[in-house]
Amino acid sequence: MPDVTYLGIRHHGPGSARRMLDALREVQPSAVLIEGPADLSDLLKPLIHPDMVPPVALLAYAANAPERASFWPFAEFSPEYQAMRWALKNQAELRFIDLPASLTLAKAELSDEKGAPEDAANEEASAEAETEPLSLASAVSADPIGTLALAAGYEDGESWWSDVIEENPDPGLVFQAVETAMTALREGHEPEEREAQREAYMRLEIADALKKVTGPVVVICGAWHVPALKQKVKLSNDRALLKGLPKTKIKATWAPWTLARLAFATGYGAGVAAPQWYAHLWSHGTGPEADALWVAEMAKVLRQDGDVVSTASLIETVRLTRSLAAIRGRPAPGFEEMRDAAISTLMMGETLPWRLVETRLLLGKGVGRIPPDLPLAPLLNDLQTQQKKLRLKPEALERELSLDLRSDSGLARSTLLHRLNALGVPWGQLNDPGRSRGTFREKWVIAWDPEYAVRLVENLVYGPTIAAAAQARLSEQIRQQNRLSDLAQRIRDALVAQLPEVARIGTDRLEVLAAQTDDCATLLGTIPPIVDTLRYGTARAMQLDRMGTLLDRLAVQAGLALPYASRNLDSEEAVNFRKLIIEADRAIALAERNDDIYRQWISALRETGMSGLTTPPVGGLCARLAYEAHVMDIDETSALMSLRLSAATPTADAAGFFEGFFSGTGMKLVHDAALRQAVDSWMLSLDEDAFTENLPLFRRVFSTLDGHERKTLLDHLLGRAQSANRHLVLADRADELWRAQRQTIEQLFGGGRS
Repeated sequence: MPDVTYLGIRHHGPGSARRMLDALREVQPSAVLIEGPADLSDLLKPLIHPDMVPPVALLAYAANAPERASFWPFAEFSPEYQAMRWALKNQAELRFIDLPASLTLAKAELSDEKGAPEDAANEEASAEAETEPLSLASAVSADPIGTLALAAGYEDGESWWSDVIEENPDPGLVFQAVETAMTALREGHEPEEREAQREAYMRLEIADALKKVTGPVVVICGAWHVPALKQKVKLSNDRALLKGLPKTKIKATWAPWTLARLAFATGYGAGVAAPQWYAHLWSHGTGPEADALWVAEMAKVLRQDGDVVSTASLIETVRLTRSLAAIRGRPAPGFEEMRDAAISTLMMGETLPWRLVETRLLLGKGVGRIPPDLPLAPLLNDLQTQQKKLRLKPEALERELSLDLRSDSGLARSTLLHRLNALGVPWGQLNDPGRSRGTFREKWVIAWDPEYAVRLVENLVYGPTIAAAAQARLSEQIRQQNRLSDLAQRIRDALVAQLPEVARIGTDRLEVLAAQTDDCATLLGTIPPIVDTLRYGTARAMQLDRMGTLLDRLAVQAGLALPYASRNLDSEEAVNFRKLIIEADRAIALAERNDDIYRQWISALRETGMSGLTTPPVGGLCARLAYEAHVMDIDETSALMSLRLSAATPTADAAGFFEGFFSGTGMKLVHDAALRQAVDSWMLSLDEDAFTENLPLFRRVFSTLDGHERKTLLDHLLGRAQSANRHLVLADRADELWRAQRQTIEQLFGGGRS
């Protein structure tokens, strides 16, 4: 009987990978058995292909339902990846021994079918179960490393495992120690059904391999499973446990992956905290140079962002890093020590600069690559087919693409780019989308990033083609969306991606939610994306009657609520509300819908602007919009200005109304003499303290005027705008009056030449 060596590892760890390679070189096994889907063993040979660059992932999906897929990612520092390459290079038998993907995906299919509809009682019971604390045995099996970490006085399993194995220059007999610890943790443990089935299948595969090889055998698996795989169990019992398990026909291939997606922050259950740091440890080890090289990498990233990083500061960072590791009793500095040292010495104790770079430093941007002769994942294959058909070559350099939506090719290209955006793959970005809406032309800037291939592969869970995946993903987002404005945006995304069924579902939900809300801000925020959809639809022959009817209803609802929603707002709320009103007013005017609807909206603006209860900045804005729409004439507007800016009005309220009315539209003062007279009278009525207090506001309003407009306004104020034939007479005390007037003007406009 061949000798069997069990190596319990962590699925992604440079320290584990190094110790495992040492063990393989020492044992020189005839067969290497690895925890992984047994029916995918035939796909392992390409791992030594020169064009196979990690991180990569094994991808398996149900042949009749490609959206039901599973991934098994590997990085260069993954022990399994290094073991597979070692076995292939040394001509040892190599196979996976875990439950086949055909069983795993069939099980997932059954779970989906059984768990599709749930009644309220089941949902309540499920919610109660989630809130119940885990038993000790369940907690141990769910996170055995975390349990060991707590016993050793650590707060989390990540830090303990890094100290003991991954970053420890001399960990000792690692695999024996881990096996002993796991054996102790598993005493009295009763595995759940799926765990028992997996371990039974692995025991059977090990027994089968022992019959076929004569030399040593190495089994590489998660540390938790080692005691169970060494346990003496009758083969008949294991076969009985697996009897009758459902299967499904599968397809499988390799797919590129990214370092960032190996982080548990992305939701990957077997992830690590800092993939880029582990890649650094794999390349440079845990020697005294590793921390210095990592600090140099920090400096490189900071300098790319324009920060000044001196060599002396870097030296001090390395010294502090090593001191922190010694104080904390760590065998070698980790990325936590380097983070803390960098914040102290390079960032003056400020954590914000670190947060701006930590994603690039810790997660990395590395993207894998697979050989060109391997079959592609369905979505990548569909994309490649459409790229050839539409003559869109994926290039890394940015280039402009102008599309005419009246042509079949232009519409097809636009549809593909919009569908990819719906899948989170922004190959193309609309250049100035505001101008493109409502026209027959779109201008795109396209640039291909290798990471987009990974994002596309991940979307396989939504469907096998780009169209099907975009439809499923947008449908899911629509079902989960409760904000009217965001829901309207998703409907527009569906329409421009030529997915009318999704748009219909979204419109149904939008109508229901709109009928249930009376919040004016929500209604105002929903109007612009609906108008964008209506205007954009003219270039795509979309059926938008229901959207138009819904827009009319929302505009009426928003108009009715506006006078009451504009009261008692604080400064931040007033700023946000003004933005919503401006965008909604512009959208309603552009929509060119029913004249009665537009008149009702303008009347609501007039009522809001005239009301003394309206928050002043909002009131000023509404009054100006009503004035521009000609529902308030110059006399009425001047009277309102005189009232709102009179000495009887508190200065803060008057200034707020002034800002609301003129902010961004200072030209009104240039051309409207009555308005100018009202403002002039109000300013002259202010005492020195009030005038000084409001100077920043005045400057903000007048800053929107260019040099010519300022000169024209000054000509009006100084009487120089009269006829050129008029003879001017020098007034008494002219010099004194001019100096006083000039000082006031410089204060208003912030100094400098007008």
